[in-house]
Amino acid sequence: MIHLPILRWGQPYRSLDVDTVVHFDTGETIAEFSQTTGMIIRRDMRHAQRARDVLREIPPKQLVAMCAAAADIFMKDELPIGDDGQTPEQFVHCQSATTGLPEQMCRTNMGKLAFVLSHMGEILDSLTRGLDLEILSKGYGYDSAGRLLSYQAQTDVLGCVLPSNSPGVHSLWLPVIPMQIGLVLKPGAQEPWTPYRMAQALFKAGVPKQAISVYPSGPDAGPAVMGACSRTMIFGGQPTVDKYAGNPGVQVHGPGWSKIILGEDAADDWEQYLDVMEQSVLLNSGRSCINCSSIWTPRHGREIAQALAERLAKVQPLPPEHPDAPLAAFTVAGVGEAISELIDNELDQSGAEDLTQAIRGGSRAVTRERCSYLLPTVVYAGGPDSPIVSKEFMFPFVNVVECPQEEMLGKVGYTLVATAITEDESFRRKLMDSIDIDRLNFGPVPTTKLDWLQPHEGNIVEWLYRARSFQSAA
Repeated sequence: MIHLPILRWGQPYRSLDVDTVVHFDTGETIAEFSQTTGMIIRRDMRHAQRARDVLREIPPKQLVAMCAAAADIFMKDELPIGDDGQTPEQFVHCQSATTGLPEQMCRTNMGKLAFVLSHMGEILDSLTRGLDLEILSKGYGYDSAGRLLSYQAQTDVLGCVLPSNSPGVHSLWLPVIPMQIGLVLKPGAQEPWTPYRMAQALFKAGVPKQAISVYPSGPDAGPAVMGACSRTMIFGGQPTVDKYAGNPGVQVHGPGWSKIILGEDAADDWEQYLDVMEQSVLLNSGRSCINCSSIWTPRHGREIAQALAERLAKVQPLPPEHPDAPLAAFTVAGVGEAISELIDNELDQSGAEDLTQAIRGGSRAVTRERCSYLLPTVVYAGGPDSPIVSKEFMFPFVNVVECPQEEMLGKVGYTLVATAITEDESFRRKLMDSIDIDRLNFGPVPTTKLDWLQPHEGNIVEWLYRARSFQSAA
């Protein structure tokens, strides 16, 4: 059986306390994870400065090249895992077994992460607006116009308290190593596989082992990382977002409430955009913050909801190894059923309609012996003030909202990704100016289509390094 040890600055450590995990569907024992205590993390943080020091001995361009090499290693090599080795296919099987993601989605996410690693130079060039990384490394230097600049790192290490919902989120911390800042990773309880394999790929590519720690399990590991690191990336629901709002040391990634917005000039042509809507809702089993959770239109809302429901009502769960499996499982017993009941209560209170359920009949929750699935759900919410409009769930769920164009930007609220389909220049200008919208797409671009050369929920370079005044007489 696989044993996943703690990585304490690259060194495997087998804890006396272990957590045994099984396949979400078959009950097969998959692995045991060493349990991390807060005491271990606090003790290890005494060496946080060393993590940065060993990285600063390597030029940034060389670290970028190591990332590119790690991309190929991550995708193709057998890598250490405890006392054993793990092939890419074994990795995919283990990740699917504990997260509920179909294996084909695990492979797709592997490819996304490898792409980020292999294009790290371009990504950092974009995030820094062409700044020579040597200026970050040295602390000061001259830009291409001959101006003296200075930047100061705000931490020796970045702490990451990571989720289990989708492996794609790990792309957010990958640029940290070439910025010569160490990593302290607390994976989600169901998905330690990606951080662990990524660390091993980076080590094999030449990144010093003393630069990365991975704490795969333990009830107090997350709070310990939060308390020990001066810069922390954390993922969670709205309560987590509210808790850390205004804390400059914490970058919170919460619900996305991503949207498709049809302008007045595009609403009558809504049928042309059904493919974009379907992909935005369904891709990655609706688990990502960039999945579309509501579609806003000045008219034809019911027709849009009905047409989309007819497509998505055909989607059914398939075995995780099936190459076309479209849905991820909820691996904790009763969770899918509880979410379905919550949705039904919201529908009753708001007067909204689940058009998918009306088409296929029965419950949206599919209960298996050890897990459950939630079938795609398209809700015709009516107006923007319906309470269900503000709801987002971790499966293919979307509200269709009718709202006059002139009222939309006052009603949409926070939006991680907005795909705005309109040629109205005045409306486009207002969309550009909206402080509620983070990532903005013009035209029929799926909300799930990312440009890796663009920042995601804030620029990590600007968060980890601050510009400061600096003069030198020499």
